[in-house]
Amino acid sequence: MTSVAKASIEPRAKGDPVGNGVFAALTLAVAVLFYAVIAVIGSEYLYFAGYVVLQFVVLATAWNILGGYCGYVNFGSAAFFAMGAYTTICITTIASEYAKSAVGAAIGAVPPGVLVVLMVVLAGIISGLVGLGMGYLTLRLRGVFFSIATLALSVVLQTLVVNWDFVGGSRGAYVIRPNEFPLLPGGFIAYLFVLMLLLVVVALCVSRGIERSRLGFGFAAIRDDEMAAEAAGVPTLRLKLIATTISGALMGMAGAPFPYYIGYLQPQSAFGLEYAVNAIAMPMVGGTQSWIGPLVGAVLLGSFQQWATVTISSVLNLLIVGLLLIFFVIVAPNGITGFFRDLIYRRRRSGGGSGS
Repeated sequence: MTSVAKASIEPRAKGDPVGNGVFAALTLAVAVLFYAVIAVIGSEYLYFAGYVVLQFVVLATAWNILGGYCGYVNFGSAAFFAMGAYTTICITTIASEYAKSAVGAAIGAVPPGVLVVLMVVLAGIISGLVGLGMGYLTLRLRGVFFSIATLALSVVLQTLVVNWDFVGGSRGAYVIRPNEFPLLPGGFIAYLFVLMLLLVVVALCVSRGIERSRLGFGFAAIRDDEMAAEAAGVPTLRLKLIATTISGALMGMAGAPFPYYIGYLQPQSAFGLEYAVNAIAMPMVGGTQSWIGPLVGAVLLGSFQQWATVTISSVLNLLIVGLLLIFFVIVAPNGITGFFRDLIYRRRRSGGGSGS
């Protein structure tokens, strides 16, 4: 790599007062505090609604690693999410259909709480590998051609699932969720909430760590001008493969607990349009060039959707997202965080100019 390329991907935050370890500790502390507040309130609905919002935080953050940092718009978010969900279906089906075999008996002997964690890890590995393969096949495409290829991936996987009887096919599959969890008063749904909260911590730490590293500078070089980055010696294909792998893994991990949450999984729910739309809209609304943008967008849009579902109708969710996305594209094309960042920058410039 040339000296120009090395300089272009130097860590952008050498003077950053908050290191990755400190950020992880702070994020975990906020997560614990958030759970404590929900537990004190004691409403089961908050666990159900909060799980959905946290799920979208992970999806939006995962999408932003490829779509925001690298500038490659991925329409296949629902495919990776469903891949994680159907990984869980495969494991539970093996445990029930082959209960007398050694593998089925071993899976059945694992406590449900531990089994869900193992499924999350396995889903992350499988989805990451698929993301790597998808990247290798499609990342030589650019712009709208890449986006269409990722959409085609989602269609192909959904067709495969619909015709695969082992995972329920078009009729779907049931997953029996335990009612109680020994360590949490809110039962197993509270455990799923905590698990998704921990996944949010992991996703945010990974996203921020990438943003403030050599890898993040490489992603930014690809987003700003990929041809110039290649000319400077930046290994663009390798960096894009890393992005698709990490993004796919996080999306798959977000989908793994979903069958336990919903109880009955069918292709229409796993490959739902809301996952593909929200995964793109939330970072766009919050801002795509920083780790905090997808978090802000997911919390705002996700909370608003849950409120609309209860007070108006769940049918309006995508309409609300579409209208808000159009509004922010017109008023604040860089998202909420980008709008305030630009506002602060303009005020500093105007203040500096008046002072001189």
